[in-house]
Amino acid sequence: MAITNLFLTTLALTSLFIGLALADWNILHQRKKHVVGDSLKTYCESWRINVELNNIREFEVVPQECIDLIKKYMTSSQYKADSERAIEEVILYLSSCCNLEGDGKDAWIFDVDDTLLSTIPYFKKHGFGGEKLNATSLESWMKESKAPALEHTLKLYHEIKHRGIKIFLVSSRRETLRSYTVDNLISVGYHGWTSLELRGLDDEYMKVQQYKSAVRQRLSDEGYRIWGIIGDQWSSFDGLPSAKRTFKLPNSMYYLS
Repeated sequence: MAITNLFLTTLALTSLFIGLALADWNILHQRKKHVVGDSLKTYCESWRINVELNNIREFEVVPQECIDLIKKYMTSSQYKADSERAIEEVILYLSSCCNLEGDGKDAWIFDVDDTLLSTIPYFKKHGFGGEKLNATSLESWMKESKAPALEHTLKLYHEIKHRGIKIFLVSSRRETLRSYTVDNLISVGYHGWTSLELRGLDDEYMKVQQYKSAVRQRLSDEGYRIWGIIGDQWSSFDGLPSAKRTFKLPNSMYYLS
């Protein structure tokens, strides 16, 4: 009997170790039957993470062979979990970072698209980045004012506002979209921001990074202390002056420089 139990235990442990050795630990858990499928998935996940690390820049479209995996990620519980973890880090930072002076000069900057509002409903109809971005088409969708809120940042937004920190929304959207953007933001629960910065005619000749850097410089010149920035694009953070901390949300559908 003892020998039989030992044999069964050994067999179980062997099966467990074999299972662990064969397990596919990548983030999408989409194991394929063929080596080619696994290699493609590994390549696409590597491409996505290097976009997030800002190693891959200036891309106009998602690689065609990776569209399905980008779609799966951006509509997955993993995307939600990654975003929520970023928000948790913001809350942790806020718990100890900021000696607010109560003079109305403590500030926080939010991006808008895919930070406060989600463009995923638009990209569902446009290949999840597999099509070259059509600004006219995207702006027509924005004018519908139907972009849903990103729930994780909606809660953070109100947490920061309740702390007495002035909120500045700095978007790469054009000034002509102001009324539609305001209507959209209010309809999904955002209110009480200090300023919504959109790109005027002169700003359209600047790169996004230059435009957002210029906005921060103006705020700094006005005496604001920028405690943090949260956005989904590296162009929201690059350039001087910087914030004391920056937090990036995941987005591998498009790249704005």
